[in-house]
Amino acid sequence: MAIKNIFLMLSFFFVAVHGFAQNEIIPLWSGDIPNSQKSDDKEIVKKSDATRISLVQIPTLEVFLPTPINANGKAVIICPGGGYQHLSYDWEGTDIAKWCNSKGITAFVLKYRLPNSKSVKVSYDAPLQDAQRAIRIVRLQSEKWHINPNKIGIMGFSAGGHLASTLGTQFNKVNRFKETAVDTISARPDFMVLIYPVITMISDYTHNGSQFNLLGNHPTEALINEYSNELQVTENTPPTFIVHSTNDTVVPVENSLNLYIALKDKRIKAEMHIYPEGGHGFGLGLGQGYLQTWTDRLYDWLQLF
Repeated sequence: MAIKNIFLMLSFFFVAVHGFAQNEIIPLWSGDIPNSQKSDDKEIVKKSDATRISLVQIPTLEVFLPTPINANGKAVIICPGGGYQHLSYDWEGTDIAKWCNSKGITAFVLKYRLPNSKSVKVSYDAPLQDAQRAIRIVRLQSEKWHINPNKIGIMGFSAGGHLASTLGTQFNKVNRFKETAVDTISARPDFMVLIYPVITMISDYTHNGSQFNLLGNHPTEALINEYSNELQVTENTPPTFIVHSTNDTVVPVENSLNLYIALKDKRIKAEMHIYPEGGHGFGLGLGQGYLQTWTDRLYDWLQLF
């Protein structure tokens, strides 16, 4: 009997630990997902040195809460990169969320639809639709998570940086679907954090894979310009923090340089850190010398909000 009781207690313990370890995952859409169609695509999750998700079918937000005693009311929605082909979900998502939590920031990892899925009707509309809906949900439920609704930012890495900068410059883009009450909430981020971001779709400096996956084979000049976010900066674009490395051979540093100039021209508060080395896709930069201190620079900058 004693052994049985011990077994039951251990089972309860492991169930409780497992329960506490799980984060809340919120579907972005209830009912039919806009701009979608039935297909035989299935979501793929590959785990090796990092977790990569492709062919996203149900876009979600995964919630990461800081310890209540450390929470400061700030929040950020994180868009992992992956060339609009897959999502580097932990390397540029959940790992970043955990860093945010360590600084008292509530974080949400956005699993957004990728334009190369046959389940998406209009490829270039889907990621922005998901990002708009994500920030609206966070703002709507800010009280639930003890968040200041005026301190919600967007953060993106690589192609996720393109999505983040698209939201930051085109947050009020009109939806091509029947809107509900939540779609009337402001989708403007209060700040924008872009790490080695794809910014332009213009051939001189774009990341060709991102351009192809988002816009297709032969996009029109109008479509290329529409998604070249250095051309979309307005006086309402939020304050922006940028990190890039000079020797990035995947996404040229000119993406960030040209965005910074556009922000400066519109008198948007912006801070940019260009590191001589680091290449592309360095994530937190751990083990890469002083490159790994970029998060310290970000934390300093976030004190403005």
